[in-house]
Amino acid sequence: MHRAYKYRIYPTIEQAELINKNIGCSRFIYNHFLALSKADKYLGYNEHAKRLTILKKAYPFLKEVESTSLQQTLRDLDSAYSRFFKKLAGFPKFKDKRNPKQSYRSQMVNSNIQIRENHIKLPKLGFVKFANSRELKGKILNVTISRTNTYKYYISICVDTEIEIMPRATGEIGIDLGLKDYLVTSDSLMVPNPKYYRKYEKQLGKAQRRLSKKKKDSNNYNKEKLKVALLHEKIAHTRRDFLHKQSTAIVAENQTIVVEGLKPGNMIKNKRLSKSIADASWGIFLDMLEYKSLWYDRKYIKINPFFPSSQLCSSCGHQNINMKKLYIRTWVCPICGEFHHRDVNAAKNIKAEGLRVAS
Repeated sequence: MHRAYKYRIYPTIEQAELINKNIGCSRFIYNHFLALSKADKYLGYNEHAKRLTILKKAYPFLKEVESTSLQQTLRDLDSAYSRFFKKLAGFPKFKDKRNPKQSYRSQMVNSNIQIRENHIKLPKLGFVKFANSRELKGKILNVTISRTNTYKYYISICVDTEIEIMPRATGEIGIDLGLKDYLVTSDSLMVPNPKYYRKYEKQLGKAQRRLSKKKKDSNNYNKEKLKVALLHEKIAHTRRDFLHKQSTAIVAENQTIVVEGLKPGNMIKNKRLSKSIADASWGIFLDMLEYKSLWYDRKYIKINPFFPSSQLCSSCGHQNINMKKLYIRTWVCPICGEFHHRDVNAAKNIKAEGLRVAS
């Protein structure tokens, strides 16, 4: 199984310049062959690889960067066209140098990538210092070097490895995601929504207002732009840390995990709730649950998003259509008299429906 380990790297000034040059050349190659394909027709990876050799003679600066990274760029373009032809994605777009994240990928060839304590050897760069925060296990396949808009550099190392299976659990759980409580389980566990964006919203607003008053591309403009980017980065990192901890805990404690098949992309169109839904990042959380369940041999079940989990009594099955009103948080079933907390009851129904579908 393929797995990626991400670390922060600390290149020297010379190494950073070469990384930036490699990023620029990879973007140039992608855009060059995409433009050729749009002007005529897509010729495929093999034909483009032949033309790349000729292109290097016309543009000598392409010889200064790592060769496998340019080949990987052509493979990325080939993959983008393949997804387009299969109707899995839209038409490939040109890469923009103003994109917050810039990266390139190098392939492992003849041990050109090696780790020695807190340094990693990379093609053309030599040994680069990195934060070796956790042990890397597996055979290295490739590395992706990225630069953020806060001028930090990271490396993602893709390895072929065997995932250490967690001990088998006995728990079965249904999960209801929300905005007041981030998640509520069928075991009545309620995890409050940390609302990281809301926490820093005022601070971010002030920084963005200061940025808007600066002359574009001036030194003061660039300083304020960096402050805004650092705030966004802080929000993203704290949110992702929270999502990883919650998803890992759920997977570790339960053998069967049932969730609603939400479509956050459609839900975010709600103007009143769009900011809160985006801050919650349900899609990322569900993706984490899914791939961690696959890693650790858990049963992951998605139920129909239109299943009326909040309206059904988890005891007798009576449907209460008044529960379509979101402000109603508790109710008593008129048939069996059971008292329900809205979200706990929904989580119980989600669990029951998932087990029914899976049986």
